[in-house]
Amino acid sequence: MAADLTLSRHHRGGEVILAALIGVWLVAVSVWPLARLFMEALAPGKDGAPLGLMAEVLTARATGRAVWNTLAVSAGSVVISSVLGVLLALVTGLFALRGRVAMTFLILSPLLIPSQTMALAWIELIGPTSPILRPLGLAPPPGTTNPIYSGWGIALLLGIEHMPLVFVATRAALIALPGDLVEAAQVAGARRGRIVARILAPLVAPAALAGAVLAFAAAVGNFGVPALLGIPGRFPMLTTLIYQRLNGFGPSVAGQVAVLALILVLMAVAALVLRAVILRWLTVPLGRGAGLTPFDPGRARPVLEAGVWSLLAMIAVLPLLALLGTALSPALGVPLSADTVTLRNFADVLANSMVIRAFRNSLMLAFVAAGVCTVIALPFAFLKVQARMPAIRVLDWLVDAPWVVPGTVVALAMILAFLQPLPLVGSLYGTFWILLVAYLARFLPLVLRPVIAAAEAMEPALDEAARIAGAGSLRRVALIMAPMVLPAATAGAMLLVMTALNELTLSALLWSSGTETLGVMVFALQYEGNSAAAAAVSILSVALVLAIAVLLDRLARHLPPGALPWRS
Repeated sequence: MAADLTLSRHHRGGEVILAALIGVWLVAVSVWPLARLFMEALAPGKDGAPLGLMAEVLTARATGRAVWNTLAVSAGSVVISSVLGVLLALVTGLFALRGRVAMTFLILSPLLIPSQTMALAWIELIGPTSPILRPLGLAPPPGTTNPIYSGWGIALLLGIEHMPLVFVATRAALIALPGDLVEAAQVAGARRGRIVARILAPLVAPAALAGAVLAFAAAVGNFGVPALLGIPGRFPMLTTLIYQRLNGFGPSVAGQVAVLALILVLMAVAALVLRAVILRWLTVPLGRGAGLTPFDPGRARPVLEAGVWSLLAMIAVLPLLALLGTALSPALGVPLSADTVTLRNFADVLANSMVIRAFRNSLMLAFVAAGVCTVIALPFAFLKVQARMPAIRVLDWLVDAPWVVPGTVVALAMILAFLQPLPLVGSLYGTFWILLVAYLARFLPLVLRPVIAAAEAMEPALDEAARIAGAGSLRRVALIMAPMVLPAATAGAMLLVMTALNELTLSALLWSSGTETLGVMVFALQYEGNSAAAAAVSILSVALVLAIAVLLDRLARHLPPGALPWRS
């Protein structure tokens, strides 16, 4: 009995040490930077008045305009996201269509393609030199301003980019519905249209509404689309106002932009609180049973399939084809044909040392972040699921903070936290390391969530047997849990790599000479007017992400269910 008690205390001591190490790490890379940001925003004004800095920024005309534009554009984008997301979820979820995996992949592609690449693709698609619309006589007249450089253009692209959030929420609600509901309605003589309108649609409406609120939170914090469309169109939003202030005046205006960042946080948190309320009070518990069996569309199958493919071609395929056409054009404005197509733009960017360095930096940041996050996720999941430590519940909530708040806020928090020299290492500002710390803080949930889900599916007796046999915490993590959750950890790590490869929101504020990333390079090339080179770099980066996605898809049978969203 005494030996068992001593062994239990020994194991608990090891778990406490693990939890303490993870807690220190999270405080250093997540909690402290965000706390530093909030303290800066609440600083007194120049005259010493409490909250004077906040009052000064909030009463500025530029702030009011940026806040209004952010709210208006984000609300408009939610309408687009909701219509597209719900429509595609219902059609692909309720009807047995051919090629549903490919359809789902294209529907989710806006989550894989970075916002700056999507914005650049639509610029090339709709502009006067469009390689798609110009031969058809549908492009704007030469010399005119691209119509997408406007508030409605930003709303359109944000709506398309965040449509998958509504789609995933609605589709998940459909999958969770018991098939008995449909069978009972069919026995009662109800037709399909009535079943969908009177039974299924009301049941998935709360999930769709929650997805729409999440899309609003994402739109509020988006930087890539407002940067490429709003800055040239003189349409400021909060994220671009923060970028322009820091880019123009540097850390000296950190307090002012901290107030702007706090506004973004409040908007995002309000949206997430509303989402939680919707899910708690409007969702109807239905119990478990066999899932819905998709309807046989019968003669309507060709029409439905043609409609879905046409819509996906317009929002996902044509913009990328326009981007590819620009990359293959010898010069801006030259019509693309068999005689003019060239690979010179690709050769030029691959010979550019800055572009090569950007590829190297992005790959290094993405894979190092994926590796470190996996190392953190394994013991974290062990402590939460197997050890069931109460303190880990608090840490589990803190992990999501840098992912929930807008990326611009996280980048600014890193500047404020690591601008001043630290003991032994000095200042991280302007170095590769501040980018890595920001990536580690923001992208950890991408690996942690699937690892925790896989750990919860494990047989608890395995860990209990290892504990009774005298295995310590680290050995149980490495020898028992790690092999069991390895597929989920691999999928999460690869999703992190795909997300981080073309990241712009963090990098735009944290990069310096020598630490350029792919997202920064595309933005810089387009900003200086080199559209062909920007298109070439974008196509190469998208090809890299799609190659990783194809590799993951090939490994799908080895991954846990739900690891790949397009196969859910």
